[in-house]
Amino acid sequence: QVQLVESGGGSVQAGGSLRLSCAASPVIDSCMGWFRQAPGKQREGVAAIYAGGARTRYVGSVAGRFTISQDNGKNMVYLQMNNLKPEDSAMYYCAAGTLQACNTWSSSGPDLALPYFATWGQGTQVTVSS
Repeated sequence: QVQLVESGGGSVQAGGSLRLSCAASPVIDSCMGWFRQAPGKQREGVAAIYAGGARTRYVGSVAGRFTISQDNGKNMVYLQMNNLKPEDSAMYYCAAGTLQACNTWSSSGPDLALPYFATWGQGTQVTVSS
């Protein structure tokens, strides 16, 4: 079973950037995603990437600002976050799933894809101040 460890969170001012990293052991799964959860809110899908990195998916609120990528050789998945806003503040989680996770995201959106991500990291906190 895949194990995931996130890093790279922190505190930044609005307009700043952060890059989150997710180390997957032993290897990256067929579909990798980043989710976030703010206090009192439901967990929200942010971005997903198919194995190989050719196809990516984003929630509308981060499209054009966030970029998900992966390095298969290093078994790493990244989330580059630019032009951060206070509403981006949340605990960010890396998740791994089968191809069905990404296909469901593509066809039905991240909320319905969430159950297909079977493995989760412990999370890394992102705080954006205005």
